[in-house]
Amino acid sequence: MKKVVKFGGSSLASAEQFTKVKDIICSDIDRRYVVPSAPGKRFSGDTKVTDMLYTCYAAAEQDEDFSDKLAKIQARYNEIINGLGLNLSLDTQFEEIASKFAAKAGKEYAASRGEYLNGIIMANYLGYEFVDAAEVIRFNHDGSFNAAVTNKIMSKRLEKVERAVIPGFFGAEEDGTIRTFSRGGSDITGSIVARAVNANLYENWTDVSGCMVADPRIIRNPEPITTITYKELRELSYMGASVLHEDAIFPVRQAGIPINIKNTNSPEDRGTMIVEKTCHVPKYTITGIAGKKDFVAINIEKDMMNAEIGFGRKVLEAFEKYGISFEHMPSGVDTMTVIVHQSEFEEKEQKVLTEIKHLVHPDVLDLEPDIALIAIVGRGMREARGTAGRIFSALAHAKVNVKMIDQGSSEINIIVGVKNSEFETAIKAIYDIFVVSQL
Repeated sequence: MKKVVKFGGSSLASAEQFTKVKDIICSDIDRRYVVPSAPGKRFSGDTKVTDMLYTCYAAAEQDEDFSDKLAKIQARYNEIINGLGLNLSLDTQFEEIASKFAAKAGKEYAASRGEYLNGIIMANYLGYEFVDAAEVIRFNHDGSFNAAVTNKIMSKRLEKVERAVIPGFFGAEEDGTIRTFSRGGSDITGSIVARAVNANLYENWTDVSGCMVADPRIIRNPEPITTITYKELRELSYMGASVLHEDAIFPVRQAGIPINIKNTNSPEDRGTMIVEKTCHVPKYTITGIAGKKDFVAINIEKDMMNAEIGFGRKVLEAFEKYGISFEHMPSGVDTMTVIVHQSEFEEKEQKVLTEIKHLVHPDVLDLEPDIALIAIVGRGMREARGTAGRIFSALAHAKVNVKMIDQGSSEINIIVGVKNSEFETAIKAIYDIFVVSQL
């Protein structure tokens, strides 16, 4: 049996945390491939190493003296090395980093060094082989991930390696240029490794005991989720649930490899099992609730819109022209609303609106900013009657005005739009009716 284990930044922030991680790995001989993140915060108010690297590189870009900033980063790693009693020096690596920073190697190179250095320490500590992710994870020249080439290279590289450490978050183009995934991308690396070695299980270790039904920052002590499907997690991750990077699902899903979210500080906890399909009957109608703030609704009205062939395509052309992706597009007979991220839209607002007017000549075109979207997700919703009615009832009782509603054809998610200011109230109301009172 093969297991791939990925540990997040909080799990590797100090020598003490490294010790916990080694105990976890050594307690199960099947935990053979380890993916570390960069050191996270040791305490409230501390700075993550990745952020320290960004700050250091920003100074280098401005041709400022960055030696003190880099020395502080090295001190963080030396603190871990000394705390573990390792006979290891990273002087050579830091000399190379200083040289590359001075040569303006790029922000992605800078950010990747956190995982790279932590991987060297972890491999030394465990006695495992270190495999540089730049050698086995391939990106295209446009920065997109090349899954096919990566799987081929990594499978070949690891097939004869019994135990290895592969740092998370980054890879490289064919010419060696370092590229990174988006923030939190070590989750993706773990998934890629699991697929390449055909693992039986991908364990993702973090500082919480799995996924929760709702955000604990909004709901006090929310119920844990013991089992969730890939589809459900994808919906929740996309809408803000932050336990696992949304793109980490795809590599293992294709190979049918389950993911187990576990807690480094409470390894005995069951955590959350993420699977393709399950006969496990959910405890509640819904599996989880997640949401994001700061969207804008572009409302378009035109008489006989439904009879105008290509109307929707033309509207979306305006957004495509200016590189804006849409989130949802609820519509009526003579109305259409396009929901987009406010941050993406604001700078291009007038250009997009002018383009829409030119393409479809609407009777009414207006904006509604400061919208929050909430996803209510659950495989149990397919068989449950009146789910949408319960949501509306809960929100009406909480005096929350619903701005929009959208339901996917899979029947496992319902999206509602509310004002930013009513976001937390809405989450609490929905959680209460499905989990607390179960009315």
